[in-house]
Amino acid sequence: MLRGLTLHVRPGERVAILGESGAGKSTLLGLVNRTHDPTSGVVRIDGVDLRDVTLASLRSQVGVVQQDTFLFHASVRDNVRFARPDATDAQVEAALAAARALDFVRALPGGLDTVVGERGVKLSGGQRQRLSIARTLLADPPMLLLDEPTSAVDPESEALIVEALERLLAGRTALIVTHRPSLARGADRVLVMRDGVVDREERPALS
Repeated sequence: MLRGLTLHVRPGERVAILGESGAGKSTLLGLVNRTHDPTSGVVRIDGVDLRDVTLASLRSQVGVVQQDTFLFHASVRDNVRFARPDATDAQVEAALAAARALDFVRALPGGLDTVVGERGVKLSGGQRQRLSIARTLLADPPMLLLDEPTSAVDPESEALIVEALERLLAGRTALIVTHRPSLARGADRVLVMRDGVVDREERPALS
């Protein structure tokens, strides 16, 4: 539960949010994405109360990359193109390349036509995450919410995902919940939450 929290994020600013489990980090992201609405107070983007816009409109402007990546029982192409159904194969491949996923996709038995299985069961955790990043890149939202996107992968996969995320983050407003220094590095601000409030602000990690 958040308590009396006030946070202003400037356009194009990258804010890393740290804190122990239960501190309210994911709750904060959920308010921005309207997974839930505040019982008191207000959340605004560009001065507009989020409760005054449609969910479809909001989520076309806010991209989310989570720890638990959701993929459909469908082809790689359809999973990435879910963000933009009219995208061409060339645009899908460009998004995959930017997400550091094109090489492994081309090595799959069916390439873009490979069916990934329910929730992407046929892929590794790192591969699933990179497809999720490619999907978000294709959507091209101005704002990003990252919720522990590297916490469930091995160090080698983490390095590839961080590189892909750097491309995704470029020029966008972002809130990044993470325990990993690799993702906090390069943030404009690092906020530490405790018991539903921002406890302190730390200096960003050096690149």
